[in-house]
Amino acid sequence: MGIGITHLGSGSRGNATLISSGGYSVLVDCGFSLRQTEKRLGIAGFDPQSIDSIVVTHHHKDHSGSALNASKKWSSTLHCNGGTASRMGLVEGEFTEFGSLERIQFSPDFSMLAIPVPHDDADNVALVASDGNGDLAAIVTDLGEAPDDLVKHLSRCNHISIEANYDHGRLMSGPYPDSLKRRISGRGGHLSNSQAGEVLLRSMNKDLRSIVLCHLSESNNAPHLAESEVLLAIGDEFEGNIAISKQVGPEFSYWTGQEEPSKILAS
Repeated sequence: MGIGITHLGSGSRGNATLISSGGYSVLVDCGFSLRQTEKRLGIAGFDPQSIDSIVVTHHHKDHSGSALNASKKWSSTLHCNGGTASRMGLVEGEFTEFGSLERIQFSPDFSMLAIPVPHDDADNVALVASDGNGDLAAIVTDLGEAPDDLVKHLSRCNHISIEANYDHGRLMSGPYPDSLKRRISGRGGHLSNSQAGEVLLRSMNKDLRSIVLCHLSESNNAPHLAESEVLLAIGDEFEGNIAISKQVGPEFSYWTGQEEPSKILAS
């Protein structure tokens, strides 16, 4: 059956990723405006009304901004954990709650496992999607370090989308105040390029065929830096395909089992 992964865009101004399998479509995060999200889904060839569920990883606006309005307009089920629901101001009947390390079952075969990850002032989760036939795809953003339990699950994945938020040198020599630099680079902040590479190296397995680097800082990173630092870390251990999800998208889709992405051309 396989799993499709399409990043509609990724960065501090909004995040949304379409995950599909067996005719069921899930939007992971909905951090763009509703109008912008619908436009990007259209570019990817998806009718917004075909989105069956929306999963919000945490309450920060660049991940949750239009999730409630989208779920109501599209009649999609909104999934989040209790902490995220509370911070979003959701009330009973507006969302379906999941717990830590709980499997969110969308259909008999298609599901996602929610894995807690450290991020400041947020009940954030990474998600590992399963098609029920052995294919696994992970979405991992907004964390300052990768817990061992997360790496254990990543080490079975065919696809990993992971944040490579900043280049350490650019962050430390940049104009941000020291307090913000410490927050970004701390345990509850974001993964640097080299940290993303280390996580991927720890998660390397023979079935991993595609990697997407996402949530790149526009101030403290650049696509060529992210890719080169990650490739330096994983070296010859990885023989698949690596791509960058930028703030403006979508540009490509991956399917588990396919090494090369399918390019998306905006009309």
